[in-house]
Amino acid sequence: VQLQASGGGLVQAGGSLRLSCAASGRTGSSTVMGWFRQAEGKEREFVGAIKWSGGSTRYADYVKDRFTISKDVAKKTVYLQMNSLRAEDTAVYYCAAGSGLISSTMVRSDVYDYWGQGTQVTVSS
Repeated sequence: VQLQASGGGLVQAGGSLRLSCAASGRTGSSTVMGWFRQAEGKEREFVGAIKWSGGSTRYADYVKDRFTISKDVAKKTVYLQMNSLRAEDTAVYYCAAGSGLISSTMVRSDVYDYWGQGTQVTVSS
């Protein structure tokens, strides 16, 4: 599976961005697509994830009610809609794919098998 993330850029605080993650290759019904981010000098952290089958989602508390993950099965693409952006949301955002993940494990970066190249999101205050 190859993942291509896109959509990052520079936005003012309070603004919105939508990131995309296009998957190529084989994705099964047990696939979970996750979004992580890594700010400069900090560890990579979980943002949210969506199950390919059914579409259930899970979000980190610090993005809940501001970020939304959705999917387009036909396009094999997952989206991260980010609203009410804050300066602290500035980071490189990565998408990842794993299989058979459950809610308690999908927050861990080490359980994902495939990663996209990352896209920079910069929020100016």
